[in-house]
Amino acid sequence: VRPTGIIEPKITIRPSKNQVDDLLEEIRIRVERKQCILVTTLTKKMAEELTEYYLDLGVKVKYMHSGIDTLERIDIIRGLRKKEFNVLVGINLLREGLDIPEVSLVAILEADKEGFLRSRRSLIQTMGRAARNIEGEVILYADLLTKSMKEAITETDRRREKQIEYNIKYNIDPKSIINELS
Repeated sequence: VRPTGIIEPKITIRPSKNQVDDLLEEIRIRVERKQCILVTTLTKKMAEELTEYYLDLGVKVKYMHSGIDTLERIDIIRGLRKKEFNVLVGINLLREGLDIPEVSLVAILEADKEGFLRSRRSLIQTMGRAARNIEGEVILYADLLTKSMKEAITETDRRREKQIEYNIKYNIDPKSIINELS
């Protein structure tokens, strides 16, 4: 249960066919609202190519993966929070401990590719990156519903219901977290 009252993000599953262009439309909606987007891919190459593609289309986007040193990663996250760019593409770096309240959308590409990066735990942690914003939403791009996806969605729904009950019981009006940058 969060003291802010923010409920778990709404989760949508969409087909992976045309996922890059479908996501582009979602990005444009969030950019219009001055919100940030996290996108997870499965490989460094995919993160770099997706970033390049979106850059060519005028999207303010950067990527982050293990090939980028720690200080540069800190600068990238600060840049996203300061809205120097709107979209951050990464791999597993977008999981634990990354709190960016400005993020309203987390998109998980190839969510149905079972493995470490798409395990129940990884999916829950990645989806949780959208749980700091009152308008938080998650899109899972997948052609089938894996066991990990189903379990992650079930757990997220359970947490959502628990938070809603708590909010009603204690008359909490959810607010997005606002952390000022120094």
